[in-house]
Amino acid sequence: MEFQYIEKLVEMMPLDTYKIIDINEMLISFVEAHQTDLAEMFDLLRGSVHQIFKAPEGETSPDLFKHLLAAIEETFNENKIPVLIHSGALYGSGIDNIHLMENELVMKAKSPLIILYPATQEGEQLMFLNSRPASKYRCMIVN
Repeated sequence: MEFQYIEKLVEMMPLDTYKIIDINEMLISFVEAHQTDLAEMFDLLRGSVHQIFKAPEGETSPDLFKHLLAAIEETFNENKIPVLIHSGALYGSGIDNIHLMENELVMKAKSPLIILYPATQEGEQLMFLNSRPASKYRCMIVN
């Protein structure tokens, strides 16, 4: 289904106006690059595993959230619209769309951020990965 939206995006927008950021690929490369550190962190943070991918405010250790924001910033700096795909890879990581949408970088951006979001709709409620209610805050839903 996500690829249908990507096909439509390619059809509707010139290629030089956006950049696709594949969160699944980003997660895999993050895990590969930090394999040793991640094993230690899993042992240390058993009750707070989500902090491995999104470190608490003020911590400087590398995390997936910082890498994702850096990719978004790079895209904005190229005067392109970031398009996040495979956002389901964030499930259980402690990184929610609201963290991205409320980040100063995104809020002050001159361009939108597009997130292809795996969800189902139950009446008026959007369900992320068909499992938990999703926020409609600061978003426009496209069916």
